[in-house]
Amino acid sequence: MQIILLEKVVNLGNLGDVVNVKDGYARNFLIPSGRAKRANANNLAEFEARRVELEKVAAEKLAEAQAAAGKVEGLTVQLVRKAGVDGRLFGSVTNADIAEALEALGHKVEKSGVRMPNGPIKTIGDNQIEVALHTDVLANITVSVLGEH
Repeated sequence: MQIILLEKVVNLGNLGDVVNVKDGYARNFLIPSGRAKRANANNLAEFEARRVELEKVAAEKLAEAQAAAGKVEGLTVQLVRKAGVDGRLFGSVTNADIAEALEALGHKVEKSGVRMPNGPIKTIGDNQIEVALHTDVLANITVSVLGEH
């Protein structure tokens, strides 16, 4: 299915690109979330009429994300979890836990924006985590997991 992207989508394209994607991806995710429209003559004409407005909104979102990244960059988040004597946690620390801790500190972060390349944290210690505040804006934080017996 051919679609017009209304915002930048990772690994797909930028604002205004006309791309081919699988039908289900377009119908179930991109179109309902407002990230794309079907590529037909009417929608192409409407998009061209609104291009300046959409680019302005995208630039504002990017500026907000960059400002937020300045506040979050280098932040240390401490989480206390039950752990055994060998330093392994009973359970794990997930992206939802980290997003919740950042919210408690006053930083709005989506849980899907917390990128954990090695999966959930299962041991006590400090871990470097990347937080995506926008498709182009990344911030590095330190998650310090402390154990309680």
